[in-house]
Amino acid sequence: MHCQTLVLGAGIVGVSSALHLQARGRQVVLLDRQPPGNGTSHGNAGLIERASVIPYAFPREVTKLVRYGLNQQSDVRYSLRHLPKAGPWLLQYWRHSSPKGLAAATRAMLPLIERCVTEHLALARPANMLQLIADGGWLEAFNDQEAFDFAQRAAADLRDYELNYRVLDRAELLALEPGLHQGVVGGLHWLDPKTVSDPGGLTRGYAELFKQRGGQFVIGDALTLTQIEGGWQVQSELGPITAQEVVVALGPQASGLFEPLGYRIPLAIKRGYHMHYAAVPGTRLQHPILDPVGGYVLAPMVGGIRLTTGIEFADCDDPINEIQLRRCEALARNFYPLGERLDAEPWLGRRPCLPDMCPVIGPAPRHPGLWFNFGHAHHGLTLGPVSGQLLAQMVTGETPFTDPTPYRAERFN
Repeated sequence: MHCQTLVLGAGIVGVSSALHLQARGRQVVLLDRQPPGNGTSHGNAGLIERASVIPYAFPREVTKLVRYGLNQQSDVRYSLRHLPKAGPWLLQYWRHSSPKGLAAATRAMLPLIERCVTEHLALARPANMLQLIADGGWLEAFNDQEAFDFAQRAAADLRDYELNYRVLDRAELLALEPGLHQGVVGGLHWLDPKTVSDPGGLTRGYAELFKQRGGQFVIGDALTLTQIEGGWQVQSELGPITAQEVVVALGPQASGLFEPLGYRIPLAIKRGYHMHYAAVPGTRLQHPILDPVGGYVLAPMVGGIRLTTGIEFADCDDPINEIQLRRCEALARNFYPLGERLDAEPWLGRRPCLPDMCPVIGPAPRHPGLWFNFGHAHHGLTLGPVSGQLLAQMVTGETPFTDPTPYRAERFN
Protein backbone atom coordinates (compact mmCIF):
# COMPACT_ATOMS: atom_id res chain seq x y z
CA MET A 1 0.00 0.00 0.00
CA HIS A 2 1.20 3.51 -0.79
CA CYS A 3 -0.12 6.93 0.21
CA GLN A 4 1.03 10.52 0.17
CA THR A 5 0.75 11.08 3.92
CA LEU A 6 0.74 8.57 6.75
CA VAL A 7 -0.51 9.76 10.14
CA LEU A 8 0.70 7.67 13.07
CA GLY A 9 -1.66 7.78 16.03
CA ALA A 10 -5.48 7.81 16.02
CA GLY A 11 -6.14 9.91 19.08
CA ILE A 12 -7.76 13.31 18.80
CA VAL A 13 -4.53 14.94 17.57
CA GLY A 14 -3.83 12.32 14.91
CA VAL A 15 -7.41 12.10 13.67
CA SER A 16 -7.64 15.89 13.45
CA SER A 17 -4.33 16.07 11.60
CA ALA A 18 -5.55 13.45 9.12
CA LEU A 19 -8.79 15.35 8.51
CA HIS A 20 -7.03 18.66 7.89
CA LEU A 21 -4.46 17.09 5.56
CA GLN A 22 -7.24 15.30 3.71
CA ALA A 23 -9.15 18.57 3.31
CA ARG A 24 -6.07 20.01 1.59
CA GLY A 25 -5.97 17.27 -1.02
CA ARG A 26 -3.59 14.81 0.56
CA GLN A 27 -4.22 11.08 0.20
CA VAL A 28 -3.99 10.04 3.86
CA VAL A 29 -3.75 6.74 5.73
CA LEU A 30 -4.30 6.83 9.50
CA LEU A 31 -2.56 4.09 11.50
CA ASP A 32 -2.70 2.97 15.11
CA ARG A 33 -2.30 -0.23 17.08
CA GLN A 34 -5.89 0.06 18.33
CA PRO A 35 -9.11 1.65 17.02
CA PRO A 36 -9.44 5.46 17.07
CA GLY A 37 -10.15 7.24 20.32
CA ASN A 38 -9.20 4.36 22.62
CA GLY A 39 -5.99 5.78 24.07
CA THR A 40 -5.40 8.96 26.05
CA SER A 41 -8.18 10.70 24.10
CA HIS A 42 -10.73 8.38 25.72
CA GLY A 43 -10.19 9.31 29.33
CA ASN A 44 -10.36 12.98 30.27
CA ALA A 45 -12.74 15.49 31.80
CA GLY A 46 -14.31 16.33 28.44
CA LEU A 47 -13.44 20.02 28.41
CA ILE A 48 -12.71 22.07 25.30
CA GLU A 49 -10.91 24.47 27.53
CA ARG A 50 -11.18 27.94 26.01
CA ALA A 51 -10.70 29.48 29.47
CA SER A 52 -7.30 27.88 30.22
CA VAL A 53 -5.19 30.73 28.88
CA ILE A 54 -2.49 30.17 31.51
CA PRO A 55 -0.68 26.82 31.17
CA TYR A 56 -0.37 24.44 34.10
CA ALA A 57 2.91 25.48 35.71
CA PHE A 58 5.11 23.79 38.29
CA PRO A 59 4.36 25.28 41.74
CA ARG A 60 7.08 27.58 43.02
CA GLU A 61 5.71 28.52 46.45
CA VAL A 62 7.74 26.88 49.22
CA THR A 63 4.65 25.88 51.19
CA LYS A 64 3.19 24.05 48.18
CA LEU A 65 6.47 22.31 47.41
CA VAL A 66 6.74 21.09 51.00
CA ARG A 67 3.13 19.89 50.95
CA TYR A 68 3.63 17.99 47.69
CA GLY A 69 6.92 16.62 48.95
CA LEU A 70 5.06 14.82 51.74
CA ASN A 71 3.19 12.94 48.99
CA GLN A 72 -0.14 12.97 50.81
CA GLN A 73 -2.06 15.26 48.43
CA SER A 74 -4.98 14.25 46.23
CA ASP A 75 -4.08 16.43 43.23
CA VAL A 76 -0.46 15.32 42.75
CA ARG A 77 1.15 12.05 43.71
CA TYR A 78 4.52 10.52 42.87
CA SER A 79 6.14 7.12 42.94
CA LEU A 80 9.29 7.31 45.05
CA ARG A 81 10.97 4.77 42.78
CA HIS A 82 10.26 6.99 39.76
CA LEU A 83 11.69 10.23 41.20
CA PRO A 84 15.34 9.72 40.15
CA LYS A 85 14.19 9.25 36.56
CA ALA A 86 11.73 12.14 36.67
CA GLY A 87 13.97 14.53 38.57
CA PRO A 88 15.86 16.14 35.63
CA TRP A 89 12.61 16.69 33.74
CA LEU A 90 10.90 18.17 36.80
CA LEU A 91 13.82 20.57 37.21
CA GLN A 92 13.37 21.75 33.62
CA TYR A 93 9.63 22.13 34.24
CA TRP A 94 10.32 24.18 37.38
CA ARG A 95 12.71 26.46 35.50
CA HIS A 96 10.25 27.07 32.65
CA SER A 97 7.57 27.85 35.25
CA SER A 98 9.34 31.03 36.36
CA PRO A 99 7.29 34.20 35.82
CA LYS A 100 9.22 34.90 32.63
CA GLY A 101 8.91 31.33 31.37
CA LEU A 102 5.23 31.07 32.17
CA ALA A 103 4.56 34.38 30.41
CA ALA A 104 6.36 33.05 27.31
CA ALA A 105 4.34 29.82 27.39
CA THR A 106 1.11 31.79 27.79
CA ARG A 107 1.90 33.94 24.73
CA ALA A 108 2.83 30.86 22.72
CA MET A 109 -0.30 28.88 23.58
CA LEU A 110 -2.84 31.70 23.32
CA PRO A 111 -3.32 31.52 19.50
CA LEU A 112 -4.17 27.82 19.84
CA ILE A 113 -6.47 28.28 22.84
CA GLU A 114 -8.33 31.15 21.18
CA ARG A 115 -9.29 28.96 18.19
CA CYS A 116 -9.96 25.69 20.00
CA VAL A 117 -13.77 25.90 20.10
CA THR A 118 -14.11 27.18 16.53
CA GLU A 119 -11.97 24.38 15.12
CA HIS A 120 -13.82 21.69 17.08
CA LEU A 121 -17.18 22.90 15.82
CA ALA A 122 -15.86 22.97 12.26
CA LEU A 123 -15.30 19.19 12.54
CA ALA A 124 -18.21 18.31 14.79
CA ARG A 125 -20.86 19.67 12.42
CA PRO A 126 -20.01 17.55 9.36
CA ALA A 127 -19.25 14.59 11.64
CA ASN A 128 -22.76 14.86 13.18
CA MET A 129 -21.21 15.01 16.63
CA LEU A 130 -22.73 18.23 17.92
CA GLN A 131 -24.98 16.23 20.26
CA LEU A 132 -21.88 15.37 22.31
CA ILE A 133 -20.85 19.02 22.76
CA ALA A 134 -22.67 21.24 25.26
CA ASP A 135 -22.60 25.00 25.80
CA GLY A 136 -23.04 25.21 29.56
CA GLY A 137 -19.41 25.75 30.52
CA TRP A 138 -17.98 24.33 33.73
CA LEU A 139 -17.90 25.20 37.42
CA GLU A 140 -15.22 25.73 40.02
CA ALA A 141 -16.80 25.07 43.41
CA PHE A 142 -15.38 25.94 46.81
CA ASN A 143 -16.12 24.96 50.38
CA ASP A 144 -13.36 27.18 51.73
CA GLN A 145 -13.81 30.97 51.75
CA GLU A 146 -10.10 31.77 51.58
CA ALA A 147 -9.65 29.59 48.49
CA PHE A 148 -12.76 31.13 46.94
CA ASP A 149 -11.47 34.66 47.54
CA PHE A 150 -8.11 33.76 45.98
CA ALA A 151 -9.82 32.25 42.92
CA GLN A 152 -11.87 35.41 42.40
CA ARG A 153 -8.71 37.53 42.44
CA ALA A 154 -6.99 35.15 40.02
CA ALA A 155 -9.96 35.29 37.65
CA ALA A 156 -9.99 39.10 37.78
CA ASP A 157 -6.30 39.09 36.82
CA LEU A 158 -7.33 37.49 33.50
CA ARG A 159 -9.44 40.49 32.46
CA ASP A 160 -7.15 41.28 29.49
CA TYR A 161 -8.12 37.93 27.92
CA GLU A 162 -11.80 38.94 27.85
CA LEU A 163 -13.04 35.63 29.23
CA ASN A 164 -16.68 35.23 30.18
CA TYR A 165 -17.36 34.00 33.68
CA ARG A 166 -19.73 34.57 36.59
CA VAL A 167 -18.94 34.73 40.28
CA LEU A 168 -21.59 32.68 42.10
CA ASP A 169 -22.56 33.00 45.72
CA ARG A 170 -23.67 29.93 47.62
CA ALA A 171 -27.34 30.21 46.60
CA GLU A 172 -26.51 30.76 42.93
CA LEU A 173 -24.13 27.81 42.89
CA LEU A 174 -26.67 25.50 44.53
CA ALA A 175 -29.33 26.69 42.08
CA LEU A 176 -27.13 25.46 39.22
CA GLU A 177 -26.11 22.23 40.99
CA PRO A 178 -28.58 21.38 43.77
CA GLY A 179 -26.74 18.16 44.58
CA LEU A 180 -23.65 19.93 45.88
CA HIS A 181 -22.87 19.71 49.57
CA GLN A 182 -24.61 22.43 51.55
CA GLY A 183 -21.26 23.56 52.94
CA VAL A 184 -20.17 25.16 49.66
CA VAL A 185 -19.46 28.89 49.91
CA GLY A 186 -19.53 29.83 46.22
CA GLY A 187 -18.00 29.21 42.83
CA LEU A 188 -16.96 30.45 39.42
CA HIS A 189 -18.88 29.59 36.27
CA TRP A 190 -16.61 29.62 33.21
CA LEU A 191 -18.82 30.19 30.18
CA ASP A 192 -16.50 30.12 27.15
CA PRO A 193 -15.47 26.43 27.23
CA LYS A 194 -17.55 23.66 25.68
CA THR A 195 -18.03 20.31 27.38
CA VAL A 196 -17.99 16.87 25.78
CA SER A 197 -20.06 14.00 27.18
CA ASP A 198 -18.02 11.28 25.43
CA PRO A 199 -14.48 12.35 24.45
CA GLY A 200 -13.59 8.96 23.01
CA GLY A 201 -16.85 8.92 21.07
CA LEU A 202 -16.13 12.37 19.68
CA THR A 203 -12.73 11.21 18.44
CA ARG A 204 -14.32 8.14 16.86
CA GLY A 205 -16.90 10.37 15.22
CA TYR A 206 -14.16 12.49 13.68
CA ALA A 207 -12.42 9.32 12.51
CA GLU A 208 -15.64 8.19 10.80
CA LEU A 209 -15.80 11.54 9.00
CA PHE A 210 -12.23 10.95 7.81
CA LYS A 211 -13.24 7.55 6.41
CA GLN A 212 -16.45 8.89 4.85
CA ARG A 213 -14.33 11.41 2.98
CA GLY A 214 -12.18 8.66 1.50
CA GLY A 215 -9.51 8.19 4.15
CA GLN A 216 -8.37 4.79 5.33
CA PHE A 217 -7.69 3.63 8.88
CA VAL A 218 -5.32 0.67 9.34
CA ILE A 219 -4.19 -1.26 12.40
CA GLY A 220 -0.40 -1.35 12.56
CA ASP A 221 2.73 -0.79 14.61
CA ALA A 222 3.93 2.80 14.30
CA LEU A 223 7.23 1.94 15.97
CA THR A 224 8.24 -0.14 12.94
CA LEU A 225 8.66 3.09 10.96
CA THR A 226 11.80 3.10 8.82
CA GLN A 227 13.17 5.54 6.29
CA ILE A 228 13.41 4.18 2.75
CA GLU A 229 14.42 5.70 -0.54
CA GLY A 230 11.90 8.37 -1.42
CA GLY A 231 9.94 8.20 1.81
CA TRP A 232 8.95 6.06 4.77
CA GLN A 233 7.61 2.60 5.48
CA VAL A 234 5.66 1.06 8.35
CA GLN A 235 4.30 -2.42 9.00
CA SER A 236 0.54 -2.95 9.27
CA GLU A 237 -1.98 -5.79 9.34
CA LEU A 238 -2.35 -5.19 5.57
CA GLY A 239 1.39 -5.44 5.00
CA PRO A 240 3.96 -2.68 4.48
CA ILE A 241 2.67 0.86 3.91
CA THR A 242 4.91 3.40 2.22
CA ALA A 243 4.41 7.14 2.23
CA GLN A 244 6.14 10.30 1.10
CA GLU A 245 5.34 12.05 4.38
CA VAL A 246 4.72 10.85 7.92
CA VAL A 247 3.09 12.68 10.82
CA VAL A 248 3.98 11.45 14.31
CA ALA A 249 0.92 12.05 16.50
CA LEU A 250 1.55 9.26 18.98
CA GLY A 251 1.09 11.25 22.17
CA PRO A 252 2.83 9.45 25.06
CA GLN A 253 4.30 6.83 22.70
CA ALA A 254 6.04 9.40 20.47
CA SER A 255 9.40 9.03 22.22
CA GLY A 256 9.60 5.40 21.10
CA LEU A 257 9.83 6.72 17.55
CA PHE A 258 11.77 9.97 17.73
CA GLU A 259 14.47 8.80 20.16
CA PRO A 260 15.85 6.07 17.84
CA LEU A 261 16.04 8.76 15.14
CA GLY A 262 18.35 10.83 17.35
CA TYR A 263 15.97 13.53 18.62
CA ARG A 264 16.41 14.61 22.22
CA ILE A 265 12.98 15.96 23.03
CA PRO A 266 12.20 15.89 26.78
CA LEU A 267 8.78 14.26 26.59
CA ALA A 268 7.47 13.06 29.94
CA ILE A 269 4.26 11.41 31.10
CA LYS A 270 1.80 12.71 33.68
CA ARG A 271 -0.44 9.78 34.51
CA GLY A 272 -4.08 10.21 35.50
CA TYR A 273 -7.11 8.08 36.31
CA HIS A 274 -10.84 8.11 35.85
CA MET A 275 -13.74 6.15 37.28
CA HIS A 276 -17.48 6.32 36.54
CA TYR A 277 -20.16 6.42 39.23
CA ALA A 278 -23.90 6.01 39.21
CA ALA A 279 -26.05 9.03 40.03
CA VAL A 280 -27.80 8.97 43.38
CA PRO A 281 -31.59 8.83 42.81
CA GLY A 282 -33.05 12.30 42.66
CA THR A 283 -29.80 13.97 41.60
CA ARG A 284 -28.44 14.89 38.19
CA LEU A 285 -25.06 16.50 37.57
CA GLN A 286 -25.55 19.31 35.04
CA HIS A 287 -22.01 20.69 34.60
CA PRO A 288 -18.46 19.48 35.01
CA ILE A 289 -17.34 20.59 38.47
CA LEU A 290 -13.72 21.20 39.46
CA ASP A 291 -12.74 21.03 43.10
CA PRO A 292 -9.53 23.07 42.76
CA VAL A 293 -8.44 22.24 46.29
CA GLY A 294 -8.89 18.50 45.85
CA GLY A 295 -7.59 18.59 42.28
CA TYR A 296 -10.26 16.42 40.66
CA VAL A 297 -13.15 16.95 38.24
CA LEU A 298 -16.63 15.44 38.32
CA ALA A 299 -18.16 15.44 34.83
CA PRO A 300 -21.47 14.15 33.46
CA MET A 301 -20.67 11.55 30.80
CA VAL A 302 -22.65 9.05 28.76
CA GLY A 303 -21.12 6.33 30.96
CA GLY A 304 -22.08 7.96 34.29
CA ILE A 305 -20.49 10.60 36.48
CA ARG A 306 -16.79 10.57 35.62
CA LEU A 307 -14.25 11.43 38.29
CA THR A 308 -10.89 12.38 36.78
CA THR A 309 -7.81 12.74 38.94
CA GLY A 310 -4.90 15.15 38.76
CA ILE A 311 -1.30 14.09 38.20
CA GLU A 312 0.60 10.95 39.10
CA PHE A 313 4.32 10.81 38.39
CA ALA A 314 5.20 7.15 37.88
CA ASP A 315 6.79 5.00 35.20
CA CYS A 316 4.62 4.89 32.11
CA ASP A 317 4.13 1.13 32.34
CA ASP A 318 3.71 0.83 36.10
CA PRO A 319 0.50 -0.98 37.05
CA ILE A 320 -2.60 0.90 38.18
CA ASN A 321 -2.27 2.36 41.65
CA GLU A 322 -5.56 3.41 43.27
CA ILE A 323 -4.08 5.60 46.01
CA GLN A 324 -4.76 8.89 44.24
CA LEU A 325 -8.18 7.83 42.98
CA ARG A 326 -9.23 6.75 46.50
CA ARG A 327 -8.11 10.09 47.91
CA CYS A 328 -10.08 11.99 45.29
CA GLU A 329 -13.13 9.76 45.67
CA ALA A 330 -13.23 10.33 49.42
CA LEU A 331 -13.17 14.10 48.88
CA ALA A 332 -15.69 13.95 46.05
CA ARG A 333 -18.23 11.97 48.10
CA ASN A 334 -18.21 14.79 50.65
CA PHE A 335 -18.67 17.33 47.84
CA TYR A 336 -21.32 15.71 45.66
CA PRO A 337 -23.41 12.53 46.13
CA LEU A 338 -21.95 9.63 44.15
CA GLY A 339 -23.48 6.18 43.77
CA GLU A 340 -21.63 2.94 43.27
CA ARG A 341 -18.63 2.52 40.98
CA LEU A 342 -19.61 1.47 37.47
CA ASP A 343 -16.22 0.39 36.07
CA ALA A 344 -14.53 -2.89 36.89
CA GLU A 345 -11.22 -1.07 37.39
CA PRO A 346 -9.94 2.51 37.05
CA TRP A 347 -8.98 3.78 33.63
CA LEU A 348 -5.34 4.87 33.44
CA GLY A 349 -4.28 7.56 30.97
CA ARG A 350 -0.91 9.04 30.10
CA ARG A 351 -0.62 12.74 29.29
CA PRO A 352 2.37 13.60 27.03
CA CYS A 353 4.03 16.70 28.49
CA LEU A 354 6.97 18.95 27.68
CA PRO A 355 8.72 21.09 30.30
CA ASP A 356 8.06 24.42 28.56
CA MET A 357 4.30 23.67 28.48
CA CYS A 358 4.09 23.84 24.67
CA PRO A 359 3.59 20.94 22.22
CA VAL A 360 5.91 20.03 19.37
CA ILE A 361 4.24 20.90 16.05
CA GLY A 362 6.27 21.04 12.88
CA PRO A 363 8.97 19.34 10.81
CA ALA A 364 11.61 16.97 12.12
CA PRO A 365 14.69 19.08 11.30
CA ARG A 366 16.98 16.26 10.13
CA HIS A 367 14.49 14.00 8.32
CA PRO A 368 12.68 15.43 5.28
CA GLY A 369 9.08 14.31 5.11
CA LEU A 370 8.81 13.59 8.84
CA TRP A 371 6.48 15.81 10.90
CA PHE A 372 5.71 15.99 14.62
CA ASN A 373 2.45 16.80 16.42
CA PHE A 374 2.54 15.70 20.07
CA GLY A 375 3.06 16.89 23.64
CA HIS A 376 -0.31 18.58 24.32
CA ALA A 377 -0.25 17.70 28.04
CA HIS A 378 -3.63 18.34 29.71
CA HIS A 379 -5.15 19.83 26.56
CA GLY A 380 -5.08 17.11 23.95
CA LEU A 381 -8.85 17.16 23.51
CA THR A 382 -8.90 20.95 23.53
CA LEU A 383 -6.11 21.44 21.00
CA GLY A 384 -6.46 18.43 18.69
CA PRO A 385 -8.34 20.16 15.84
CA VAL A 386 -6.49 23.47 16.01
CA SER A 387 -3.03 21.87 16.13
CA GLY A 388 -4.10 19.54 13.32
CA GLN A 389 -4.95 22.58 11.25
CA LEU A 390 -1.62 24.27 12.00
CA LEU A 391 0.32 21.10 11.15
CA ALA A 392 -1.57 20.65 7.87
CA GLN A 393 -0.91 24.24 6.87
CA MET A 394 2.81 23.72 7.42
CA VAL A 395 2.93 20.39 5.58
CA THR A 396 1.12 21.78 2.52
CA GLY A 397 2.99 25.08 2.37
CA GLU A 398 0.11 27.34 3.39
CA THR A 399 0.73 30.42 5.48
CA PRO A 400 0.13 29.26 9.08
CA PHE A 401 -2.55 31.10 11.03
CA THR A 402 0.06 31.76 13.74
CA ASP A 403 3.83 31.77 13.98
CA PRO A 404 4.80 28.11 14.62
CA THR A 405 8.25 28.99 16.01
CA PRO A 406 7.33 28.30 19.68
CA TYR A 407 6.42 24.71 18.80
CA ARG A 408 9.51 23.77 16.78
CA ALA A 409 11.22 20.51 17.69
CA GLU A 410 14.74 21.94 17.67
CA ARG A 411 14.03 24.33 20.54
CA PHE A 412 15.35 21.70 22.97
CA ASN A 413 18.68 21.13 21.17
